[in-house]
Amino acid sequence: MTVRPFEKRRIAQTELGVTTLGLGGASLAGIFSAVPADQARATVSHALDAGITYVDTAPQYGLGRSEHLVGEVVRSAKPRPVISTKVGRLLKPVDPASQDKGNWVDPLPFDQAYDYSYEGIMRSYEDSLQRLGLDRVDMLYVHDIGTATHGEAGNMPLWSQLANGGYRALRELRDTGRVKAIGLGVNEWEVCMDAFALGDWDVFLLAGRYTLLEQTALSPFMATCVERHASVVVGGPFNSGILVGGDTFNYAKAPDHVVRRVRAIEAVCKDFDVPLPAAALQFPLTHPAVCNVLPGPRSPAELDGILDWWNVAIPADLWQELARRDLLAPGTPVPGISS
Repeated sequence: MTVRPFEKRRIAQTELGVTTLGLGGASLAGIFSAVPADQARATVSHALDAGITYVDTAPQYGLGRSEHLVGEVVRSAKPRPVISTKVGRLLKPVDPASQDKGNWVDPLPFDQAYDYSYEGIMRSYEDSLQRLGLDRVDMLYVHDIGTATHGEAGNMPLWSQLANGGYRALRELRDTGRVKAIGLGVNEWEVCMDAFALGDWDVFLLAGRYTLLEQTALSPFMATCVERHASVVVGGPFNSGILVGGDTFNYAKAPDHVVRRVRAIEAVCKDFDVPLPAAALQFPLTHPAVCNVLPGPRSPAELDGILDWWNVAIPADLWQELARRDLLAPGTPVPGISS
């Protein structure tokens, strides 16, 4: 397959540059349905062969499985891609018979314990290096801190851990050169705004909140990222399936008002002979804060489908028509329209 050349964008003010299309490692670990290990490794290899230079993983994904699989491929890659993983969960060995597997079909035999403290983040970083089999990773995200995961009461002590020691650990890792960028990997933009009060961050991996369907993160979060020179990686560009022909939004059955909005967006795309998934994949990159879009294919074939959508040329008139029909939030920066 011939893939149009990937643009590279810099992560904030760091020396890291990534292709605007990345590879997310959650699905490869077998969420909701199993993914054979050989298939997962082949997907990572196929992404690197296609020219993708950024791969994301996390301890949570398959409770260690994703990091093992990603590491097995990227260790021998030349040049090595930019790698990000996450902190905030420590993995504890457990009898598989009593394990809380969550949505993972065949996870490794661990349970997870939340820990955003100085010691917890340093331990998580070292553990990830061992699972990956690498001497370094490039970026560290604080994973799933916030009320969406922990509830308001449950998040308070965990946020205190981050504020009173965890952020210092991340700064220490960055300032000593052990990682090059730090940020948050979350599903809610509000907690990223809270994080700005703790200090400076390089990059936020935000899932599902700045997509063709939903631009709730536009203001104040995305505007603040531009002001504070922080980059945004957009995860979940298909809103968990509704933008690729599925019926799920935020991992639940899409409500009627969401379905109606998707149909209206799709009608505009059809007028321009653009597949809806292609527009969804490329839309986030119209914002100046966004450096990368991070889908999560489960196989080389799924990745080829994504690359096909990536190859579709999107006319600026399509974005402008969506804005004219109030199918984008007011102020959304799209080509040809001043924000």
